[in-house]
Amino acid sequence: MASRDDAQKLRPGVGPVVSSAHLAASGLPELSEMEFALTMANHAFQRWITRCMAAAGAPGMSALEVLILHLVNHRDRAKTLSDIGLVLNVEDTHLISYAVKKLSAQGLVVTGRAGKEKTVTIAPEGAELCRRYGEVREALLVRSIEALGLEREEISRLATLLRTLSGSYDQAARAAAAL
Repeated sequence: MASRDDAQKLRPGVGPVVSSAHLAASGLPELSEMEFALTMANHAFQRWITRCMAAAGAPGMSALEVLILHLVNHRDRAKTLSDIGLVLNVEDTHLISYAVKKLSAQGLVVTGRAGKEKTVTIAPEGAELCRRYGEVREALLVRSIEALGLEREEISRLATLLRTLSGSYDQAARAAAAL
């Protein structure tokens, strides 16, 4: 992997690629560079999952609906709305509730109750859709990512780093809310 010095040689006089120079002028300009890359990756990922789902046979689903459907299908166990929010790091339970309502109306998930909590399980149609999504993902994304020649451990380290950074952003968000 190229170092920052290598990148500077390729683009002399050009600083890090950021969307907010005023934020990059901080004590950690690399953070602004990472934030811009994360923004681009987030939008590309959301675009991908909605289009992959459309190719699998379910056009018009939102990114959150796709994520919830896959999570509910995960390990074939009932999930509560609070479980879904916790795993996906979504604070607004109304967003989750609305997405689950839409998925239920399409016959992709089944809602129930465990005590006072609403539960969600995958319907056979939802499991089949997830299977078709997996086929499209394998054919269009996995093979192209493998062609990049990245080490699997490197991808795993990146995932760990992003999860760790998300904790820092969550902590900073709590601190900002307390100001």
